[in-house]
This record gives sequence, structure tokens and C-alpha cells, in this order.
Amino acid sequence: MASHAHLHKRDFAADTRLLRTSLIAIAIGGCGTLAAFVLLNLIRLFTNLFFYQSFSFATRSPAAHHLGAWVILLPVLGGLIVGLIARFGSEKIRGHGIPEAIEAILFGKSKMSAKVAVLKPLSSGIVIGSGGPFGAEGPIIMTGGAIGSLIAQLFHLTAAERKTLLVAGATAGMTAVFGTPVAAVLLAIELLLFELRPRSLLPVIVACAVAGFTRPLLLEAGPLFPLQTPEIGIAALFSCAIAGILGGALSAFMSTALYWVEDMFGKLPVHWMWWPALGGIVVGIGGYFEPRALGVGYDVIGDLLNNHLALQIALSLLLVKAVIWVIALGSGTSGGVLAPLLIIGAGLGTVLAPWLPGGDAHLWPLVCMAAVLAGVLGAPLTAAVFAFGLTHDVNALLPLLLTTGVAYGFTVLTMRRSIMTEKISRRGLHIYREYGVDPLERQHVEEVMTHAVEAIPANLSIAAVLERYFGAQQVHRCYPVVDAEQRLLGMVDRSSFGPLTDGANPLTTLFSHHQDQGAGLVALPSETCRLAAARMATHHLERLPVVSDLHTLRLIGIVSRSDLIKPSRLFFDEEQKRERLLNA
Repeated sequence: MASHAHLHKRDFAADTRLLRTSLIAIAIGGCGTLAAFVLLNLIRLFTNLFFYQSFSFATRSPAAHHLGAWVILLPVLGGLIVGLIARFGSEKIRGHGIPEAIEAILFGKSKMSAKVAVLKPLSSGIVIGSGGPFGAEGPIIMTGGAIGSLIAQLFHLTAAERKTLLVAGATAGMTAVFGTPVAAVLLAIELLLFELRPRSLLPVIVACAVAGFTRPLLLEAGPLFPLQTPEIGIAALFSCAIAGILGGALSAFMSTALYWVEDMFGKLPVHWMWWPALGGIVVGIGGYFEPRALGVGYDVIGDLLNNHLALQIALSLLLVKAVIWVIALGSGTSGGVLAPLLIIGAGLGTVLAPWLPGGDAHLWPLVCMAAVLAGVLGAPLTAAVFAFGLTHDVNALLPLLLTTGVAYGFTVLTMRRSIMTEKISRRGLHIYREYGVDPLERQHVEEVMTHAVEAIPANLSIAAVLERYFGAQQVHRCYPVVDAEQRLLGMVDRSSFGPLTDGANPLTTLFSHHQDQGAGLVALPSETCRLAAARMATHHLERLPVVSDLHTLRLIGIVSRSDLIKPSRLFFDEEQKRERLLNA
């Protein structure tokens, strides 16, 4: 029969506040769908205004315009407007949104302003509608995150709970735009949450599910790019590895180029407000020669995946899209990265398709676009499931998994930071994206505490205590004080006696002067070492008395800072100690 001493231990921390947070996430999921609907319609509206001079929400490609060389001026005008919005509205609308969301989560206590929620979709609609080579996912992640944060700020929540709801809003918006709820949840896990706990995972799942169910009410249902490739053979194993390496190399090059361009803009002798307009000149010129490189380009992704573009056209589109995207984003304008990366990656796959054996020609644009996405985001599972969610191509799951994994491994080994963290690092805020179970979370106080406790009886006089415990033979810096029933009264050290110089008084006099002595500063055997360490750090303590329960306060042990090192020592041995267990 199992020991009752372990009945308090659980797989997960139980917190009833999880239910409240999940209920709030339901509303945030619906708001994410509404925000996506507004953003996509803003893009359509500004596309019609800029390219066709009509007030319409109809879906039209910028490539069908009849403006001739005048089209070069449209991205310049859009960049100028957005530069003014960023200068006099909010500088936080600059960039593609995901790094800004990460920074708010890790360094801003997940507090975002209403300005961002309004100005980010507006500025992105203007930029993309005027021909900017961006997608809607970065802006919707920032907008949805701002909505989630604002709703969270209406309630009495912790920063950790606000983070959860911010991420819930961001991923709900992504779900509504692309119809990929599982990929959105994985994006939260791999890129935004920086933890894997029920308190954060469940509300995000709820928000994404609500956004997925409500999406057909406002937006088109079904996959954006339906595709069905044939089953692959063993020869595709080698081809997937090659595609992954090349996709990873391309993503590393794109990331490096982006921040090189950003550095070049930073050296210009003009205010950053003018940079988007200057970047717009390159976008306009590129769009004049390759019109299909302008705008979101979902139609281009569909053509690449279905092998509707000739090799030369695909190569030209790949080069132009890559150049204008890097320069435009490096100029600090507002726009997303996912859709451009999908086009660039799919273009790479179209170029490689004639040379890669073992799979259908339609497969390689799909796996290459996922590989580039995995390398840039540093999120292989998100990229693989995202590509599947866009196409619903079940046969492509295995090659997607391998290709994104290889691309991810390439960038991990060759790059210090990803496109998502480089901008934050340049502000002096480093992010370490590896995380695992905290050694202090894995063990409980009862497993590391000292059971043999030297306690001071409360009936001793102050003089006897000073002589016996704080004299020349003093062993510990502080001691617990207990009554005849071993009930804890508090902890004392030499400074605790203060002005009480009358050594004839009993030790209980000390606690009558300090009624709050040790109040709440105890540990329970069922608590994790992490909780005990946090309590000690908060109150600047070196030792905590361990009591059986808060009702009886019966002293059963002491946990010290040296005790809390034990789990970390075991973890270090697991990570660093190399040993051979089997002999040949």
C-alpha cells in the first residue's frame, strides 16, 4: 500500500484561479476573431484605395493594377503615413509584432496599451494595402495580444496570468487569420509562453478553440491552401534532409540580412520616422518589375504550392520578394513575417523540385516553406503543424517533421539568436529560449530538510539562551523556539534580543514584544523547494522552520539554503557527468 506521506504530491499544481482565467480566455478568443476580421478588411480596404481608388472591401490583388510607374510611389506614401503614426502615436507599432509581444511578456509584466490595439492594425493595413510585402500574422499577434492584455487589466490578476491572457489573444488572432488552432497553440508553447504549465496552456487552448469555432462566422472556413500530395518513398528521406539544410541556410541568411539592413538604416542622418518611406522606394521599384511581390501574396503561395508558376518566374519572384521584404522590414515599418517567408520558402521549393527525388513536385514547395519558417522562428513543431493546417495534407506530415527539424537544427548550431530575439537583444535584454523542469520544482521540502533539529525550549531564560546558544560555542546563526508541545513560536538570532537586557526574563518575553516574529515564515513538508526558496529570498532568510501543518505548528525540521542546493547538484550531475554503463 502506498505511503500516505506522498498523497499531497501531484503531477501539476492545482489552482482554482485557472478556471477564472479560462473563462476570460473564452471572451478573448471571440475578440481575437473579431480583430482578425477587422485587420483583414482594413488590408482589403486600403488595397482598393491605394491601387484602384475605390472604397471597397473586395479581395483584389495589387498585381492587377493599371498604374504603371506610378505604383512606385504607393509604398512610399504608405511608409510615410505609418512613420507619422509611429512618431506621434506609438513607436511600438514598428516591426513585425512578435518580438514586441515577447518583450511585453518577459520585461513589461504583460501590460500593453489601447493605442497599440488600435494603431497596430491600422498601420499594418496601410502598409500592406499600399503594397508592403507583409502578412497579417505579425500584426494580428500584436493586436490580439494587446486586446488580451487590456481585458486582463480589467481584473485583479498577477503578471503571470496577464501573460497567459496576452498570449491567448495573440494566438486566437493567428487562429482566426489562418485557421490553424493547433499551430497557434504550439507557437505559444515554443515562442511566447516560456513555460509549459496548465495555468498557461489551458487558457490558450480555450482561446484558440473559440477562435477556430467562430472563424467561419466572419471569415472563410476550411484550409487556405488545400493540397493533397501522394505518399512518399524512402528516397524522400535524403531529399527532406537536403531541403531542411537549404531552408535553414536561407532562413539564417534572411535573418542576418534583415538586421544588417536595419543597421544601415540606423546610420542614416535622418529621423527613423522617414525610414519606412525610404524603404518604400525599394518596395515600389521591386513591385513595378514584379507586381506579384506586392501585398500579402496569398494567391502567390497557392500558385507555388500547386506548381502553377514556371521555374524562372518562381525564381524571380523569390528574389524580389526577399529583397523588398528585408529592406521594408529593416526600415522599421509595420508588417508580419509569416506570409513573406511562406512565399520565399515555397519559391525555394519550386526551384529545388526538379532536383529532389522521392516525392511529388508539389511536396517540395510545401516542406521548404515550412523549413524556412522553422529556421526563422526557431519553432519546428509550429512550422510543421502550421504548414499542415494551411493545406490539410496528411501525407506531407512526415516530410514536414523531418525538414523543419533539420532546418531548426541548422539555425541552432549556426546562429546565436533568431529573428524573433535579435531585436530584443539589441536593447540589452537577452532571452534564453531553452527551458525545462526546475530542479527545485521536482523535489519537496520533506526530501531535503534536516530532520534532526536543535531547538530552543521557550521556558529558558534569556541569559541561559545567550550563554548556551549564542556564546563561544555557537553552532548556528539562528534557532527555532518551541514550547513544551514542540509548537513553533518563532526563530531567533543574536539580533532578535535587541534592548531586552534583563537576562532573568524567560524567552517567552521576547515573543510578547515581537508578536509577528516568524508569522508566516515557515515551510510545509508538502511544498516544493522552489516555493521555500522564493520565501527565503523574499524575506532575506537563510533557514526556514518546517512545521507539520499551519494549525498545530509542530516543528519537524529545518530547511536551509544549503539544503536547497541539493536538487541543483543532482541536476548538474545528470547534465555534466559522463559515464559508461555498459562495456563492449
